[in-house]
Amino acid sequence: MKIAVVHDYFTQLGGAEKVAEELYRMAPGATLVSTVALRDKLPDHLRDARIETSWMQQMPGMKKYFRLYFLLYPLAVRSLDLSRYDLVLSSSSGYAKGVRAHRDAMHVCYCHTPMRWAWNFGEYSARERMGLAGKTVLPALIGVLREWDKGASRQPDHFIANSHTVAKRIKTAYGRTAEVIHPPVDVGRFRAANEQGDYYLVLSRLVSYKRLDLAVRACTLLRRNLIVIGEGTSYKQLAAEAGPTVRFMGRLPDADVEHFVSRCKALIFPGEEDFGIAPLEVAAAGRPCIAYRAGGALETIVDGVTGLFFDQQTPEALAQCILEFEKRDWNSTVLQQHARTFGREVFQMRMHTFLRRAGCPIPTVGEEANMFDNSPGLRTPLCA
Repeated sequence: MKIAVVHDYFTQLGGAEKVAEELYRMAPGATLVSTVALRDKLPDHLRDARIETSWMQQMPGMKKYFRLYFLLYPLAVRSLDLSRYDLVLSSSSGYAKGVRAHRDAMHVCYCHTPMRWAWNFGEYSARERMGLAGKTVLPALIGVLREWDKGASRQPDHFIANSHTVAKRIKTAYGRTAEVIHPPVDVGRFRAANEQGDYYLVLSRLVSYKRLDLAVRACTLLRRNLIVIGEGTSYKQLAAEAGPTVRFMGRLPDADVEHFVSRCKALIFPGEEDFGIAPLEVAAAGRPCIAYRAGGALETIVDGVTGLFFDQQTPEALAQCILEFEKRDWNSTVLQQHARTFGREVFQMRMHTFLRRAGCPIPTVGEEANMFDNSPGLRTPLCA
């Protein structure tokens, strides 16, 4: 069986890229395909992988301006030749769902969310700084993109959603049902520390919709130490709002991230996320989370056991939740046990079960990868 794992683009490093990494890891002999792949934005396991890319790989200034090329990605996705593959596993929060597979192949889309900037442009753009021209022209262009996305949603044979929240969005936007399989968490990467530091933690790309301004402003208001790990377009705005107790660390090596995670008081998770892996990574280190009560956090945080929720996205509401958090004790063993229920092995088991049920099982590592009858004239894909 020939398998392609297709991801939207490797231009940033986040939860979606980790899912693409795991799909590639669980499919022996698969080919990794993307519109664009910037080596310094690849997960560790993919740094040495051979990645087939589109003509967009040669576009100038891709590392800095990849968002400005948003109207070209549909063309790039459609240009990818997947005709020789029997199974296509796409990892998509935007474009990869629109790839064209062979008519006898099966296409399973792991959807992180319907295209956020197309389906929720009003809220998305409200927090992005853009000029008058952008505010005038972009809505019409986004309308075109939304129509393309509707059409692209008909390409997959099956949808998998990363959360029940996203499954509902898929139903609303595309009229399609989706199986829910939570993303994999590398729980073995994190260990509990004997000591605890005097700081809260943000571990995220610095982009506006994640509402990291709430964490910065609440910790400034309370004069609590906050360490912010990550990089992104909102850095300057966040730095301007930060008081002396807030430190921006940028992107750090894994060992440093693990050090700060294992010793923090808690992760602060103030946005409405599709799923959000960070609270579970922190739980794997025995540390709790303070989160906004919405989105994927409702599926990954047990209120009062593995973290606390706040109900309004205001600095004052978050500050009050921090004060309540500081009155409580947290059981690191319970937190770690909870995180393990979202581990990589659980993800792989559920994916393999789904594919078997869909009639297109894939070999596990160590199994025979060639699942064809190679007799002349009888080379029929298993999942045709």
